[in-house]
Amino acid sequence: MASQTPRQTPSEALTPEQRAEVDAVRAESHQTRRASVAAMEELLYEPLPVLDHGFVRVIDYMGDDAAIVQAARVSYGRGTTATRTDAGLINYLMRNAHTSPFEMCEIKLHVKLPIFVARQWVRHRTASLNEYSARYSVLDTEFYVPAPAQLAVQATENRQGRGESLSGERAERVLALLRTDAERSFEHYHEMLGDQPTPDGPTDGSDDAGPGLARELARINLPLSTYTQWYWKTDLHNLFHFLALRGDAHAQWEIQEYAKVILDIVEAWVPMAHHAFVSYRAGGAHLSAEGLAVAKRLIAGEKVDPATLAMSPREWRELKATLGIE
Repeated sequence: MASQTPRQTPSEALTPEQRAEVDAVRAESHQTRRASVAAMEELLYEPLPVLDHGFVRVIDYMGDDAAIVQAARVSYGRGTTATRTDAGLINYLMRNAHTSPFEMCEIKLHVKLPIFVARQWVRHRTASLNEYSARYSVLDTEFYVPAPAQLAVQATENRQGRGESLSGERAERVLALLRTDAERSFEHYHEMLGDQPTPDGPTDGSDDAGPGLARELARINLPLSTYTQWYWKTDLHNLFHFLALRGDAHAQWEIQEYAKVILDIVEAWVPMAHHAFVSYRAGGAHLSAEGLAVAKRLIAGEKVDPATLAMSPREWRELKATLGIE
């Protein structure tokens, strides 16, 4: 499904107060001997919209392409001899899974995302994470509603994927249910917090506020579409692992949208490493021993009967898709 949920503009992603905070911090500058990347300096603190209410912001970063080369060569300087030589080394490291030099680069992101996306994201445990606390603070009344183009039936061959798109009255009904249920949950959330009157409260005006329930309890009925926020810090090697899985066409569409934005950030940050990743991981393929043997037979002009192979029907379909054969 290529259609996207309409995204906000950067100015729509923040309240006026938040926009003022971002503008103030972006107006600051600091002298440093550390390596910096001009394209990343332009991105710092600016919200890059994702989905209907989400965003990704670069808060800080360490290292650049030269830092990867420096670590690989264990150089006293930055390790750069020539751009072509450095690119070749980075390609070699990526191609042969020499991952530790990529771990010398780190990035810290501020991400606003629906809770159901966050629960997929947090499966990547090789990162430091600090999430917004709904025990301490009141959640904003913001929830994700998919664009009509993203509404689809359950896939028949993929138990965790989508099939054909819904349309017409079926799609309208689903959107109405998603929006109405979320709005009702937030209405009750604020009622339990005491932020608004209860429907059956006193009529004399003495005290018509809600019960004032603790925030940690009032939140429990909110839907998975609710937006949360966190700071997420990881190194480049583990970020590439995240992007390889969550940017893949088989990942849930919503988390793919976040992966696309982060991959653009990586391209601005470490263009040589980004090129190596796209060439050898995201754009490459891993074959099993039997898959490689089958590929060699096909190249030699042999006809392969899948019934004679040890691989499952799904593996055979995946191999054909990888090799681009019918």
